Amino acid sequence: MASEDDKSVANRLFFRLFQVSNILQKQTISEVGLTTVQWAVLGALSRQGFEEGISFNALTEYLVVSRQSLDGVLKRLERDAHVERIPHPDDKRARIILLTRQGRAFWESLQPRIHEFYRDGLGSFSFDETVSLLHYLNKLQHDLEHTAPSAKEETTETR
Repeated sequence: MASEDDKSVANRLFFRLFQVSNILQKQTISEVGLTTVQWAVLGALSRQGFEEGISFNALTEYLVVSRQSLDGVLKRLERDAHVERIPHPDDKRARIILLTRQGRAFWESLQPRIHEFYRDGLGSFSFDETVSLLHYLNKLQHDLEHTAPSAKEETTETR
């Protein structure tokens, strides 16, 4: 059983993650001009191997966002001509999300500001500390993704 100290540290850790997430959201808008989800979508679509796009469902899974959240972000990015939705070649009801030529140029134009943002945001971290933080965040994400599936099922069933 967890001690009170363990509970307190866990509470502080998750609260700090909440705060960091909110700061990240504010800073990305002011420093780069994108929300964190817009940034993640453009970054994902610009990755090597995604030149032909990615299905809507695969993108929601990759980004760990809801369909509704992603749809709203994509509408804004489509309005700005950064992405387009094209019919899936194997399923005409499904859509492939594709970074447009204009979107790729926009993403490339942001790279100096993004790298400056990374440098400033990790300014007090050594390379090894950054790698360690990434390692521990990966572990946390894995554990959260595999947390109490029976509790999630019960919540869904009681609705």
